[in-house]
Amino acid sequence: MNVHSEINPILTLDYITNEHENKYFDRKSAKIKPSDLAQHISAFANAGGETLVLGINDKTHALEGINSVSEDKINEFINSPKQCCKPMPDFKEEFLDIINENGQQDRLLLLHIFETQDQIIRTANDQTYLRIGDKSREMRGDDLRNLEYARNTRRYEDEICPDATLSDLDEALLEKYKEVINAEGLPSEQVLSSRGFMKEIDGKQKLTNAAVLLFARNIMQFYPNCRIRFVRYNGNYAGVGASLNIIKDFSIDEPILKIIVSMKKFISGQLRDFTVLDENTGKFETIPEYPEFAWQEGIINAVTHREYALSGNFILVKMFDDRMEIESPGKLPGIVTVENIKNTRFSRNPRISRVLTEFSWVRELNEGVKRIYKDMNKFFLDPPEYSEPGYSVKLTLKNNILIRTNRQRQRIEKLLGNSLWETMDSLERQIITYLFNHGPATRNELENYTGKARNTIMTRMKKLIAADLANASGTTNDPSRKYSLTAWTEN
Repeated sequence: MNVHSEINPILTLDYITNEHENKYFDRKSAKIKPSDLAQHISAFANAGGETLVLGINDKTHALEGINSVSEDKINEFINSPKQCCKPMPDFKEEFLDIINENGQQDRLLLLHIFETQDQIIRTANDQTYLRIGDKSREMRGDDLRNLEYARNTRRYEDEICPDATLSDLDEALLEKYKEVINAEGLPSEQVLSSRGFMKEIDGKQKLTNAAVLLFARNIMQFYPNCRIRFVRYNGNYAGVGASLNIIKDFSIDEPILKIIVSMKKFISGQLRDFTVLDENTGKFETIPEYPEFAWQEGIINAVTHREYALSGNFILVKMFDDRMEIESPGKLPGIVTVENIKNTRFSRNPRISRVLTEFSWVRELNEGVKRIYKDMNKFFLDPPEYSEPGYSVKLTLKNNILIRTNRQRQRIEKLLGNSLWETMDSLERQIITYLFNHGPATRNELENYTGKARNTIMTRMKKLIAADLANASGTTNDPSRKYSLTAWTEN
């Protein structure tokens, strides 16, 4: 019998009976109290949704079914999202016909709980849960606050920065802002209050986090994570330890209204122009490594939409020979996903975003992203890639592979010396280029890359090691032994 859910076909009878409980489903006996489902409904609704399966013993996995309980109790199960949680999450009930452990016709009840956007689903007694792995965990303290930030039920930018006063703000930045919004001559307190950057608390005027993030004279005093770190690597990989290949490491710690300008200026000095021959005109043309708008908009979006509540996290820009990566703390905001980012707009920090828009730095999120796609295509480059590694958002921009390959070869020739490079055969050049771009590699990796046999690779590596161009770690016959280039530094 092919018993499965019509709403979520992955939930077959075999799956929900035998698989370990996970973030997608949970088993419960029909003997459970309907009110005891509340924490699991809250957890699923706050974590992205999924399914409660009623009628399977969660200890023995026995198919008990639900027909042994009254119809009134079954109705209580069905109404539990409404009766036991606030607000009521979106859900659907579904019955599956089964043969229970006693060989009788019976049913399972599936409660499909759907993700609720921009809301926290709590139990009737005001507890909040989140599905983490196979557990429904209660959120308290900082965990609850971070969940509220992620769900946009609480905005970090609107919370009070308790120790900051007006004297902690950069008056020059405030005056520039007043010019931008045509508010010259007005008191700073009036401007800040009217824009929601200053609030009256217990009869005293207090600055919000957004005010300090935007206008602080010394941002490190309040938000040490308001920072962009730039790291440039020699090659296409991030080496560690003896293979560390960082050739530039630079950080900027400034308020938002300064950090964008400073980082744009710094990165502009790191980018390379490539000179290529146009076969149609016979003239040499200079081509920038990346479209200016693409990388600048990537930086601006990271600053504008990052999650500032994540203490200790900062924006990280990595530059490799073949790509630039811009990674910012926090998942994509609201309803934005890596699949719909091109056409969906949402702002985690609307007040900060508005100020940067008034300075003509920010477009609506999806409008700027569309332009990144357009400009990368115009330069005949791969489309931008968005991903969410860990609890962050990463934009990857790739440069021109043909120009990149030529440049890498020229750099290797320069480091080795042209005469030495010319004496190498094509396989030796392949190996050198691979190790240069990818860092330490095993014999098996070199075999797969070159398509050559083990003995052939070993012969070439012995020659390169003897010439002091490469070295090896581990014993000769160890399959995990890694080969790397002798440490070089860029001139």
